[in-house]
This record gives sequence, structure tokens and C-alpha cells, in this order.
Amino acid sequence: MPPTESDREGMLCLSRHEGCPWDEALKEADQPWTGLQYSCLKILHLYCKVFDNEDVLEMVIRKTCKSCGCDRLSHSVYHEELGSVRERLGLRDTRPRPPHDIPGLTAKQTELFFSAIAERTPTGVGGATGATAWRAWRTRALAYQLPKQDLSLAHCRHIDEEHKKQFEDFVAARNEIALDIGVASQHHGASVECMGCNKPVRSGSITIQAPRIAEEAFYHPACFTCSECDELLVELAYCCLDGRLYCVRHYAERLKPRCHACDELIFSGEYTKAMNKDWHSGHFCCWQCDESLTGQRYVLRDEHPYCIKCYESVFANGCEECNKIIGIDSKDLSYKDKHWHEACFLCAKCRVSLVDKQFGSKLDKIYCGNCYDAQFASRCDGCGEVFRAGTKKMEYKTRQWHEKCFCCVVCKNPIGTKSFIPREQEIYCAGCYEDKFATRCVKCNKIITQGGVTYKNEPWHRECFTCTNCNTSLAGQRFTSRDEKPYCADCFGELFAKRCTSCTKPITGIGGTRFISFEDRHWHNDCFICAQCKTSLVGKGFITDGQDIICPECAKQKLM
Repeated sequence: MPPTESDREGMLCLSRHEGCPWDEALKEADQPWTGLQYSCLKILHLYCKVFDNEDVLEMVIRKTCKSCGCDRLSHSVYHEELGSVRERLGLRDTRPRPPHDIPGLTAKQTELFFSAIAERTPTGVGGATGATAWRAWRTRALAYQLPKQDLSLAHCRHIDEEHKKQFEDFVAARNEIALDIGVASQHHGASVECMGCNKPVRSGSITIQAPRIAEEAFYHPACFTCSECDELLVELAYCCLDGRLYCVRHYAERLKPRCHACDELIFSGEYTKAMNKDWHSGHFCCWQCDESLTGQRYVLRDEHPYCIKCYESVFANGCEECNKIIGIDSKDLSYKDKHWHEACFLCAKCRVSLVDKQFGSKLDKIYCGNCYDAQFASRCDGCGEVFRAGTKKMEYKTRQWHEKCFCCVVCKNPIGTKSFIPREQEIYCAGCYEDKFATRCVKCNKIITQGGVTYKNEPWHRECFTCTNCNTSLAGQRFTSRDEKPYCADCFGELFAKRCTSCTKPITGIGGTRFISFEDRHWHNDCFICAQCKTSLVGKGFITDGQDIICPECAKQKLM
């Protein structure tokens, strides 16, 4: 039956820990677990007793929370009823005491005691504070510092008959010469030195005496801790060894090995040391099948040991070629989440071994360099040869070249990472492109890089486009030409233009200037006027009078 609400409050249940391996252990057990809703040791223990399945319980206990992170002591069946320190040690104390009461101290002195250990107060345990936190700490500390299997043979499950006497002698000797309970009192008088921190214990403060260490062995309450785990000694129970304080657990571990699986001391001379831990010979088992690994090869995975068979069945990879398991004695070669035996790592076409060789992959298959190139490799646009596996490739748009083939079509020098200029299907370095295709001035034959001038569809530097006669720059100026050569207006007029008969200045025609010619004489439009009345004769009749021209009216007057 599932537990009641009150049962749940009294149990340390694993259901609060997600992914606890006990859940998996229960699923794997041969015995059906119908109705078991909580993977709690208390329920499991009862269930195993009812169905006579103690071996299943043993298997689960041996695997207590190695991977889920739960506290082993939270799940151990040995600590269901903790009681007080005196009860665990077999000492009867009939007076009822609060969980945080300190024997030998008054209520006010108890307050001083807790004030002295304020820095080590276990507040916040499970979100609890105050007395609740102390109860939680005491519950855990009792189970950890005073494990019942260290105190009584009745709580041991793995000590055989021949070693029970050794266990009892060990317990008797410890109780006789090492185990004791510290004496708490309020110190009065001169300061004494704390054996823990070597600082003074002042008058009026609480002190703890440890008679097993020495009659005058005084400690601050916060210094009364185990030399191994540095935890406060629960209810002042301690063991003395070589003048130092230990909890019962670590005192025993200084003298005897402890099995990492069942948490019991090992009294047999034969036990297993593995993974830097000690184990009963039968408890160092495969995490999967629970078979003993003592004297056997094993593989460590996620801090758990596995026999070879289980490891290979659970974790080993399958070979892509032969579909068989790649055992731990075989080399596992992998590529893109695929695995091969060393002997199976072959080219899919020619079947040559690819170990320590270049290879390529296509459509989930692997090929040697030659086979891959023959079937899938692209070719160089320069030399037409294939790109072999691992070869550096230069790419531009949809074209590609070997590094040595990516060169200028003119000078044949490799371009590499330098700038280049594509033209149609050819590649040019910057220098060769300029030499072959850049615009050059018709006068100086040098490249025009900026601001050129075009005249008669030919390019000129601005500074090269000058008057043929005076070399004045014609860029942006009015000019004309003679015999395919440019001249400024002034030079053209002086050198080639007709001269006006009237003003003797050249008639250039620049700017649309009109002129009139008669016989071998020429006039500007504005200069073609009557010599007498100065009237314009343009479009009118006129009469020559020697070198002059006159209008008909002036001619009549001259004849009269």
C-alpha cells in the first residue's frame, strides 16, 4: 500500500530527487513491484521483508545514490530511528531533553553556547532556520558521525562469523580508550588556551573539556570539531587518537578501511581497492549486471564501474562497415558521429585502408583521395585538373582554381590574395589590366586616372589638351582646330583667320560671328557700313568707291 501522509513526513523519500538510480534499479528487478509508488528505502525495506527479497534490497543499498547526488545518509535503512548520542552508545538518559539542549548547561549557559558557535549555525538547511535547522543538522550528524554499523554488531550485515570477534574487540577497545562525551561548562578564573585554535578561553565564556585528550584539555565550542571532516561534534561525542579529536566515523577510518558500497568497516584481510576507494570483495560490482569485478577487468564510466560485457553492450559504438560492436580492445575510429573498427575503415570503392590517410566523404560513405577525386571532385578552371582532397582552392563567383593556377593571363604571376580585375573570362592583375585596357592620353601616352578630356573621340589629360601654338590649356575654354590640331581663339585668329577690311582684325567665326565677303575683301557684319553715313549695308545694295563702300544715297550725292 502507498504510505499515508504521516508516513511521508517520517520518511526520507527519494521521490524528491529526480533521476535517482534507485528508480531504475526497481524497474530492472525480477520481482514485480506492483503498487510501489515511492522509491523510499523504508518502504522498500518493508516490501523486501514481506516478499523475502533481501537480496534485492542489498543490491539497491550497494548502489545508493552514486550518480543522482542524493546524500547517502538520507537513504540508509540503518538510520531510521536515530535516538540520542547516549542511546546510540548504549548509555541510558531518562531525562527528556530538547534536540538542541547541551547536558551540564543551564538555559542561559546554553544560549551562550549557541552564541559561541553562531558562525557555524546550520541555518538555511532545506530552507529551515532556528530549532528546525538544528534538528535537521542533528539528524544528519548523528547518522554520519555515529553510524550504527560502527557501534553494534546488530546493525552490521557484512561481517562474517570469523571476523565478528574482531569487530567486538575493536568496539570495546575504542569505547575503553578513545570514545567519550565532552563536558560543557562555563569557565571561571584565569584564561586558558584552546587546544583547537590556541587562542585564550576567557572567564565567563563556555568551554568544552575533553578528558580523553587531557585533564586540562579546553576547547571553544566552535573549535570542538572532528579533525578529519571539521564538523561540529554532535552532542559533544568524540574519539581521541594521537591527541586529536575525531568523530566516531573518522576515528574508525583512521584504523580500518570502510566499504564504499555498504558503508561498513572491513575486518577481512582480503578486500578490493579500486577507484581510490575500499570495497568488500563482493561489493565491487558491475553497475549494470551486479557481477563482482574483483580480479576482473572493468571500465569506469560516469564514476561507475562496468564489466567489459556490460560496457560494450551499453556504451560501445557499432561499426558502420560490419555492424558489429567495437569492443574496448579495438581501436574506435570516428568521423561525423560514425564509427569504424580500424580494419573496417576502408574506401567504399577500392577498399584500401584509410587509416592515417586523406579521405573524403560523400552520401554517408568515405573514399580515398583518388576515388573521391575521380567521382566527385570539381576541376580547376585554369589547368582542368581535379581538386584533390585537402588541396587549397581559390574561388570567384562560379569559377575555381588551384592556388598556382589563379594567375594573371598576361604576366602569369599568381595573384593569391592581391587585388585583381576580371574581364570577360580572363583574370588580370591590376598592373597588366592597366597596361592593356586603361585609357591613355593621345599626347603623352600615359594612363588617364582621373579628369580627362575627349576631343574628336580621343582622350587627353586636361593638362595635355593645349593650344598647338601657345600651349595654353584649352580645357574649359573656347577653341577651334586647323589641320586636326586645336588652337585657342587668339592663336587661330592670328595665324589663319581672314581679316576685316574695315578694322583689320581677324574674322574667326568663334561664337557664331557672321561676316561678309566681296571679291577678295572681307568684313565683320558690324564693320560692313557706308564709309560716308556709317549706315549698315548688310542686306542692302552698295557701291564701291576705291577701297571704300558707300550706300546708293551717298553715291548720288557724291556725283551731284
